[in-house]
Order: sequence, then structure tokens, then C-alpha cells
Amino acid sequence: MKVKVCGLTNAGDAAFAAAEGADYLGFVAHQPSPRHCADLASASREVRDRAVLVTVSDDAEAILRMARAAGIKIIQPHVSRDHRAKVVQRLKSEGYFILLPWCDDGDQSSIAADLYLWESSPDITGVAGGSGQTHSMTYPPPGPFLLAGGLKADNLQERAALIPMEARSHLMGFDAASRLELSPGIKDPSKVRAFIRTAKSMTDEASHARH
Repeated sequence: MKVKVCGLTNAGDAAFAAAEGADYLGFVAHQPSPRHCADLASASREVRDRAVLVTVSDDAEAILRMARAAGIKIIQPHVSRDHRAKVVQRLKSEGYFILLPWCDDGDQSSIAADLYLWESSPDITGVAGGSGQTHSMTYPPPGPFLLAGGLKADNLQERAALIPMEARSHLMGFDAASRLELSPGIKDPSKVRAFIRTAKSMTDEASHARH
């Protein structure tokens, strides 16, 4: 299983998650968020090979400027539905790996991405990603995905078991943010370690399910 620890705001938490085996490290560049990373370049400098730029923007050029400035090559773009296809196409044209948020609702067009993030719908949570809320897993992404939404070590097995059978072959891993914190943007090392180790321990089980 691939593991993403999101909502990182400082180099120390990022280094700890990387050392514990996290495959993706999410840094939010969105000022209204309590997990906004004020110094993206410094926080991600030592983990750039795994760093994910998490944005909430319809401006592809602005996203590209942020990614280039920080030296990050993976982008998780939260884009309004009217602009999503165009923005993703532009980011991909520049060679970026796209981790595309896929809301759990049926009112969206299929867009090609390198990996999807299956998360709660903003129509229900009121925020674009990072709500800490689970979802019904009714509308799976059209390709390989990380499952997100209220995850922590204690509920990973339960949530994975609820994934519809037709979608289980596309499960590539898990993403968590708010349930791994001491306070918004500050990680709890024990929760991060438990989440990563639990997710990694599910690799064999997931492999058997896919076959």
C-alpha cells in the first residue's frame, strides 16, 4: 500500500513521516486552510522526491509557479468542475504527476490522471478536501486511487472492507491528515507512525483481494 500523510506544515514533521515510510507527503498551499504551509520551499526541501503540492485554484499558471518555486513535481489540484479538465491538461503538459481529487459523487466527468484521491464531496463537507469526514464510497474513481476521508490507524481495516468489490482492484493506498494531528498542521508522531505501519501491513491482504 502507498501511504500519503497530508497537511504537513514544517520540515520536522515531513522528515519524520518520510523516515517512517510515507510515500507521499502533502503540503497545502491554500491560505484559508488551517494546514496552509507558509514556507513551502523550506518545509519540503528535504523530501522533494515525495512532496505533493496541494492547491485549491482554477489558475493553472499560478499552480505551476508555486510548484516550480518549491521544486515539487507532484500536484494535487482541487479545481472547480468547469475548469478541471483544462487545468489538469495544462499541468500534465508540463510533465507533472497528477494526484487528482475525486469526490464521492456522480456529477463529474472522467479525467485522466496518474492517480486519484477518493475523498468526501465538498457539497457535503463544505470544504475542498481535508474535511476529516468519511464518505459512502458510492462513486469510485476511474482508475488507481488512494482512499481518503477521516482515516487513521484504528479504522483503516474497517474502511477498506467497505470499498465496493468492483473498486478494490484499484485501491493503491491511503491518505490521512487531520486524524494524525496534535493540533491543525502539527502532527502527532505516534499517530503518524501507527497509520503508516497499519497501512503498510495491509499490502499482502490487498494483493490477495486484487487477485
